Amino acid sequence: MNSEIPAYYSALAPFRPLFDQGNPILTYHKLGPRPRKVRLKGLYMSSRLFARQLGELRAAGFAAGALDTCAGPITPRRIVITFDDGYTNVLRYGLEPLAAAGFKAIQFLVADLLGKHNTWDVSQGEAPEAMMEAAQVREWLAAGHEIGSHTLTHPFLTRLPPAQAQEEITASRKKLEDLFARPIAHFCYPYGEWNESVRDLVQSAGYQTACTTNPGVNHAADSPFALKRFTARYASRNFKAVWSRLRATWQ
Repeated sequence: MNSEIPAYYSALAPFRPLFDQGNPILTYHKLGPRPRKVRLKGLYMSSRLFARQLGELRAAGFAAGALDTCAGPITPRRIVITFDDGYTNVLRYGLEPLAAAGFKAIQFLVADLLGKHNTWDVSQGEAPEAMMEAAQVREWLAAGHEIGSHTLTHPFLTRLPPAQAQEEITASRKKLEDLFARPIAHFCYPYGEWNESVRDLVQSAGYQTACTTNPGVNHAADSPFALKRFTARYASRNFKAVWSRLRATWQ
């Protein structure tokens, strides 16, 4: 990646040449007001900035792309909007900006935590945040958006025994399909952590794609089970250093 391209996305201008060279995906986590005592502040985005980012993309001629075509020929002026985890605040603060800009998005759900909260990082000192319950997921779907799997419990898949990793990957897909009566074709690796063994489990479970947190755009030569994404957030000089330190606490 060009060293002049930021590691995270806050505005289109620095990314415009790169987006023309491949198929881009953006990833978000939480929208709206940020509560006190949050550790990963950059995972929150105000609804105003979210609307501004979508409006800028729309004004530049971008429209919603599809995950299943990202590892393929370049589809000009297409971009995929993804959300990780399934937070209630995405439903509350995201539906209106998405509709106003004419974009569709996909939400990767932690299947066993619907209607609960982010237990995986609350245990690390993060502030709790409500997850969408089934009725709210149906509201998201009724608005024309998609869902995918983010496992059952949001573990580090590379640290689990193979049988347990397989259960997280396959059972989450079945649970979401049974609950919402629709195919679940797309997967997202928790924490962006994956290896060849985990990738093979995802592929054998019947998914069509899997998203990482590796930055970059996607090309025809890329694996659909290692799709690259740019994390979208507000501009901050210190994000990369803070993110590195916090990831180190998970090791």
